[in-house]
Amino acid sequence: MNTAGGDGAEIIYALRNDDTFSAKIAKELETAGQNIRKYYQRRLPSNPAKDYYYILRDTPNNETVIVEYGFADSTGDDVSQLKNNWEDLAEAVTKAIVEYAGGTYQAPSNSNYYTVKSGDSLWSISKKYGLTVDELKQANNLTSNLISVGQNLLIPKKEAETSTNEYIVKKGDTLYAIANKYSTTVDNLKSINNLTTDSLSIGQVLKVPSSASNDNTYVVKSGDTLYAIANKYGTTVDAIKSLNNLSSDILSINQVLKIPNDETYITYTVKKGDTLYSIAKEFNTTVSAITNLNNLSTTLLSIGQKLLLP
Repeated sequence: MNTAGGDGAEIIYALRNDDTFSAKIAKELETAGQNIRKYYQRRLPSNPAKDYYYILRDTPNNETVIVEYGFADSTGDDVSQLKNNWEDLAEAVTKAIVEYAGGTYQAPSNSNYYTVKSGDSLWSISKKYGLTVDELKQANNLTSNLISVGQNLLIPKKEAETSTNEYIVKKGDTLYAIANKYSTTVDNLKSINNLTTDSLSIGQVLKVPSSASNDNTYVVKSGDTLYAIANKYGTTVDAIKSLNNLSSDILSINQVLKIPNDETYITYTVKKGDTLYSIAKEFNTTVSAITNLNNLSTTLLSIGQKLLLP
């Protein structure tokens, strides 16, 4: 594991060897989802004929490499990848070792790899794992539909989507906007709704993943702000702060936020003549509930103001 605030994997190989093995490891790590910074050699400053690292210098009868899987103090996604996907990354290096040594790699049954068998096609494999052909090709950097027996394919992880809720299409909706709202993909929406095009019609009923609609969460990334996250999910900063009991706008990388959705709140736009009392009465709630939910310090409202209502 590396340090110094970078992001991505590095492979260092000995001066006595070429980069073939390191390039193979880099390719498999990249397929498993890790970005590659570089693979390289490093010389000892006091004697450029020798390797910098002891482990390379002191194993002269072997082809030795050092794999740095990522940065422990990464400003990118290394920390979450090392914590959650370390088995996938380790398996990727295992695959590289076996194939480089001339062996036949067989993916373990509990891994995220699938070994192609006679009669398999990308279509049959994608259906087996609830994916689309495009998702499978993208995960494995495939440019064609051709696969070969014994080939190992990475099966991308998907959120549990065993049950669905319904969403009624409104004016201005797009598949992309709806997928973004429910933390899924356009391909997944098309798949579970048997859609062949991206066209939608007002009033159309779509199935959406219930796990996403009932429990929206977001993991904070570098550069995120509450305003940007609220804008992404069509909610407000105050709604996110209220739902997560936040007392300030300060966020930390990898912090998990609950995201309000349509089942949590109603968004109401203030009209001319509205008062907190009239709004509370109309929506069968109380003035104090509205002021607390929206962190209001006054009862004064402005036309066009957005309010969250229980």
